[in-house]
Amino acid sequence: MPSPGQLLIILVVVLLLFGTKRLRSLGGDLGSAIKGFQKAMKEDPENKVEDKSQPEPQEKIIEGEAEKVDSKK
Repeated sequence: MPSPGQLLIILVVVLLLFGTKRLRSLGGDLGSAIKGFQKAMKEDPENKVEDKSQPEPQEKIIEGEAEKVDSKK
């Protein structure tokens, strides 16, 4: 585990490489991503997207006539 002095040196080097503006924007983006993730985890189960593993039958139009296409073939 690095000592507090070593962590301070690493922090200074990172600040010099990336700059405060870029680090501030990265921190804001990371914070908003975490908030969005937490909001999605707390969402009601009623608002979840329905599973559409069984596709609905599609209609196929040939020469002006419509017929059901069986997608289970």
